[in-house]
Amino acid sequence: MNTFSPARGQSDGLYGAARIKAMFAVCLAILLAQVDYAIANVALPDIGADLHSAPSDTVWVVNAYQLASLSALLPLAAAGAWIGYARMCVIGIVLFMVASVGCAMAPSLPILTLARAAQGFGAASMLGVVSALIRFIYPEDELGKGIAINTLIVGLGMALGPTIAGLILAIAHWPWLFWINLPIGALTLALALTSLPKTPRAGEMPDPAGALLCIIALTAIGLGGNSVAHANGLWLAVAMLLLGMTALQGLIRKERDRPQPIMPVDLLRGGEFRVAFLVGVIGYISSNFFMISAPFTLHDHYGWNATETGLLMTPWAFGLIISASVTRRIADRMPAGILSSIGLLGTMAGFLALRFLPVHPTAFDVVWRIGLAGFGFGVFQVPNNRAMLLSAPLGREGGASGMVQVSRQSGQTLGGIGTALLLRLLPEAGTAVCLDAAAFCAGAAALWSASRLLDKKG
Repeated sequence: MNTFSPARGQSDGLYGAARIKAMFAVCLAILLAQVDYAIANVALPDIGADLHSAPSDTVWVVNAYQLASLSALLPLAAAGAWIGYARMCVIGIVLFMVASVGCAMAPSLPILTLARAAQGFGAASMLGVVSALIRFIYPEDELGKGIAINTLIVGLGMALGPTIAGLILAIAHWPWLFWINLPIGALTLALALTSLPKTPRAGEMPDPAGALLCIIALTAIGLGGNSVAHANGLWLAVAMLLLGMTALQGLIRKERDRPQPIMPVDLLRGGEFRVAFLVGVIGYISSNFFMISAPFTLHDHYGWNATETGLLMTPWAFGLIISASVTRRIADRMPAGILSSIGLLGTMAGFLALRFLPVHPTAFDVVWRIGLAGFGFGVFQVPNNRAMLLSAPLGREGGASGMVQVSRQSGQTLGGIGTALLLRLLPEAGTAVCLDAAAFCAGAAALWSASRLLDKKG
């Protein structure tokens, strides 16, 4: 591993071939986690048929991955600050590969679900520290370039996931969706071991009891929210939400005086960090209101089949990819309050344009609108994530990196819960209302992002 030199300054970064190799390792780790989240969705019908499970149960193949990843992000980011971000990334890659073998060989749905949860922990080990690693790979005045590449790879993973799944399922059985992780993981592991920078480490071990409280809190809140959205037992939902909130309150109280808390709520006391975090959460709520409801609109309302719907949704990911090449050139020179707001307004414009599609739209009518929304969303992400990382104090890179991912995954989770709730309560108009909600959230996030400019003038 490359050694980072504190004497040259925290933001000095790597240069030349060392930077390229380190960033390639980070990109492969992101791609491994991102593609595997998307790749399983396509195979759910095949998995359900093969393992003799109902569709409502088979969905847990996806939910277990996302819930485990969200609940473990902050504890593993805190552990990364203690043992080293590169070492935590390596542990995540190994765990992800071992869990992939478990997924491929699973004889039943419960075992597959447990293996997918283990994959989620591996993904959290990688994703919880990648932003911190990027902060040490790039110097401060070029950090936006690194975050833009991160955004590009996330978009690429979203675009490639369904395509890779379709190609594999055309010639092989669904377990090969997980076997394919082994050669990619081996390459990622080799690069991570030899190229990721060694970074300053926190002197205090994260509190195991605090880590457990964090996992209980986020898991219970996620399960409770899903139960409310799907009307799966009111009392169970209330009990899970109360358990989650009690565990969260206990965690915050327990770690109030720790210098490296697992739940870094102290970072939210900084105005710039708090605004960037909340803008991120609201932005991702907006994206999931759209991402989950749009396929129903395209399929049920306009009559496109499943394959056509998938292709029509692809411009969102390509909009993210294209925006990264643009944003990486200006993110380090333009204030986040301006650039993120412009991006979110572009996303809102795309959603509103979709809301007022012609009665009989062509594919082009849909594609350019979704592409505009995706492009704007990519423009928003880069400067906003950069602001979160740079506004955190030195030595708190792990907490900031974890919170970057928490803003994304908590926003996606809340957006998913909100979408499910609206579709259940409004079976006829739910998809249209979801798009209205997506546009509203994007506009609200844009205004909140712009408030950073007023704070600086004040």
